[in-house]
Amino acid sequence: MNDNYGEQIKRYRINLGMTQNQVATELDVTPGYISNVENGRTAMSLRLLIYYAKLMGITLDELVGNLEPDYIASSIDNALMAEIKKLNNEEKEKLLKTIKLWKK
Repeated sequence: MNDNYGEQIKRYRINLGMTQNQVATELDVTPGYISNVENGRTAMSLRLLIYYAKLMGITLDELVGNLEPDYIASSIDNALMAEIKKLNNEEKEKLLKTIKLWKK
């Protein structure tokens, strides 16, 4: 995670108008834990990141992408590949032609 991880977590909380105590209650952790996360002394577990994203009204991809910009590219690549795998060969050929036209 990047150096601003805790600051960004704090910014989300403040933008929602929540206190550390309120977030701690919602995530079933102590206010001290939230303080440690926001001050960069500890990182949230995946489970807590999932709950935190839900609490903030965003997806985990959005949260992690905002916390770790390099993640966005791999997330988009993975989503594209998953959709491409669902296509039959004829659809893949059409997509490839479309991409080639689009890039000109």
